[in-house]
Amino acid sequence: MNAKELLLKEVDNIPEFILEEVWEFLQFLKAKYDKDNLEASLLSESSLQKDWLTLEEDEAWQNL
Repeated sequence: MNAKELLLKEVDNIPEFILEEVWEFLQFLKAKYDKDNLEASLLSESSLQKDWLTLEEDEAWQNL
């Protein structure tokens, strides 16, 4: 069984009040993951900006 199957099996056997906490924790993890991805993207953008924001780069992409 994979992790998703195991999780779904457990969900069927836990009380509602615990299920609510599991839901909240899942939302927290998703938000954290999204935030980490955003931060990595922003850091990459700032480090690559010097290569992207050039006259040569603008000229190379102007016909697209």
